[in-house]
Amino acid sequence: MDASLDVTDPGPRVTGHSFAAWAAEARELLRLAVPMAATQLAQMIILATDTVMLGHYSKEALAAGAIGNTVFFFIWLLGTGPVSAVSPMIAHVVGRHAKSAKPRDQREVRAVVRMGLWSVVLMSPPLLAALFFTHPVLLVLRQEPQLAADAARYTAVLALGLPCSLAFQVLRNFSTSLSRPVPPMLVMGVAILLNALGDYTLIFGHFGLPRLGLVGAGFASASSNFFTLVAMAGLALAMPALRRYHPFHRFLRPHWRSLAELFHLGLPIGITMSFEVALFNAATLAMGTFGIAALAAHQIAITIPSLTFMIPLGIGLAATVRVGLAAGAGDRYGARRAGFTAMGMGALFMLSMALVLLLFPRTIATLWLPDIGANRDVLTLAVLFLHVAAAFQLMDGLQVTASMSLRGLKDARGPMWLAGASYWLAGAPMCAFLGFGLHMQGLGIWLGLAFGLTVAAVLLVSRFFRLSQQPVPAP
Repeated sequence: MDASLDVTDPGPRVTGHSFAAWAAEARELLRLAVPMAATQLAQMIILATDTVMLGHYSKEALAAGAIGNTVFFFIWLLGTGPVSAVSPMIAHVVGRHAKSAKPRDQREVRAVVRMGLWSVVLMSPPLLAALFFTHPVLLVLRQEPQLAADAARYTAVLALGLPCSLAFQVLRNFSTSLSRPVPPMLVMGVAILLNALGDYTLIFGHFGLPRLGLVGAGFASASSNFFTLVAMAGLALAMPALRRYHPFHRFLRPHWRSLAELFHLGLPIGITMSFEVALFNAATLAMGTFGIAALAAHQIAITIPSLTFMIPLGIGLAATVRVGLAAGAGDRYGARRAGFTAMGMGALFMLSMALVLLLFPRTIATLWLPDIGANRDVLTLAVLFLHVAAAFQLMDGLQVTASMSLRGLKDARGPMWLAGASYWLAGAPMCAFLGFGLHMQGLGIWLGLAFGLTVAAVLLVSRFFRLSQQPVPAP
């Protein structure tokens, strides 16, 4: 059967079983994935800009920024579950109407967006309250008192931008689910420049502004988050393809079914992501017990795979839409093809990144800290950790694209349990055994992380292989 495209705005759905169908799916996936990956990368570049600037400010500021970002990102992640469910829900709506040849119900899409923003309003107060306890929590976790105090000051300022960041994610998922991934990418591109300018002026006190150090970095990031929300809301009201959904129309009117599905699907998604991030956060906290040099080296090294991870994550986000379009139309084979195409793309990219990390680890590390005598201990450890990062690149790319493909099938609870087992029944004990039991310290922690990612990749890819063989009933 020849490949064909069911062309329905907002995105064509590929049909057929031939090689041409796989090639067409790859083109459609790339069309979505490139700007989505660029958007993910831009979000990480903002954090990387903060750490680079803070590294040039002082090692102590870099370490406190690492701990502060760890705490903030984990709290932020807890709020992204319902936000993340916006994308597969809209994709299923679009796929369902494309199959039945009925006009898409714009009210249904609008209700999902509106309730996504409601979820941000509902979840922000407890998340912000949790950030208030950063200092005592870090002390309980045996972080150095001055480090804990500095990290708490940093997160207190970062918290100002948390609701804005979550609301931006809702509007971003709305846009990308309608195959409009470029607007969020452009918004994040401008945000990078604004954040870099804010870091330069507020951390170091240029252009007559006060020298605020860590607090300045927090203000720069919070301001960039505010900008992304305002800019994306403006685009949602200005772009014809988005404006016709009237996403803010009757904002105060509840749609309980959509809100319930957002939390039913989104809470397992949020927990799944939290399992992985919690392990990496725990690794950062463990590094803090090995001293400033180990923690600073860990922050440098973990930033690199975090950046490379953004590309397969963007591919996976595109797979959520592509798999969701096919699943919404009841097309089992199309959903399977979209998922495995995404996994192949993610694997190829991460293999190339592994080669870069193996060949140029010290060059990469010196982007964060100058190669001078006072920094040699940090750079030596960073190079060692980057070698381990090269080893787990492939597994990291496979596990995230598989997880996002399962999300497109609205399969959330299974991946949640698999992630919990992979990271906390396999990865965490291995980190503890190697890092503390065998006294390998930082290297042991990193080898444990690699083990957890490998287990997750095997389990999630296997689950998608099995579920995608089963019929996908149209909603």
